[in-house]
Amino acid sequence: MRQIVLDTETTGFDPKQGHRMVEVGCVEMIDRKFTGNNFHVYIDPERYVDDEVIGVHGITNEFLVGKPKFRDVAAEFFEYMQGAELVIHNAAFDVGFIEHEFKLLYGTWGPITEYCQVLDTLMMARKMHPGQKNTLDALCRRYGIDNSHRTLHGALLDSEILADVYLRMTGGQFKMNWQSKATEHASDGQDVGVQRYSGAIDQIPVIKATEDELSSHEERLELVLDKGGACLWRN
Repeated sequence: MRQIVLDTETTGFDPKQGHRMVEVGCVEMIDRKFTGNNFHVYIDPERYVDDEVIGVHGITNEFLVGKPKFRDVAAEFFEYMQGAELVIHNAAFDVGFIEHEFKLLYGTWGPITEYCQVLDTLMMARKMHPGQKNTLDALCRRYGIDNSHRTLHGALLDSEILADVYLRMTGGQFKMNWQSKATEHASDGQDVGVQRYSGAIDQIPVIKATEDELSSHEERLELVLDKGGACLWRN
């Protein structure tokens, strides 16, 4: 499975008001492993960047002078993301800008879901953690991911951080569905194993049986032996 963790930075907050993208950052994963085949570009938006958002991402109008325009990178960007699953935090925002850029360039452009799948990690986090803050910073704190180097937003940096968050969010112990696993692999002779998440976990408390529970257990073992059964605990 090919996934592209994606983020954008823009000139403002609404493409319907003429705002455009100034940075695209993508991190590629195949079968949940980083490939190093990332995509990153700064874009001349052909308009001014609002002061309010410069304070968020730090990308100034002066910095963008001489950068490629979207039409210069559109084909490469589309080829890179086509057919992948896009993993985006607050996908409606980024997808809205991407679709807006392609519509400006080509006149007509279908929804991005005609070319890619889209997974919104913000919607996922809200279902997993209802009633809690689910910003990228909040998720980093919740999952123990160091983002202290994130002093400003940046498309590639935020994509790298989101990739770590997404893997933590979806990387817990797999459900042990013995019946379905056995049915799935019985015909092809594959061994049925249990996959577990290997990340660090808090120390698990050991709760010992009480004297009454141990006594009841011994009585049950005696009953098994009296009935002629085999008792593994006595071997």
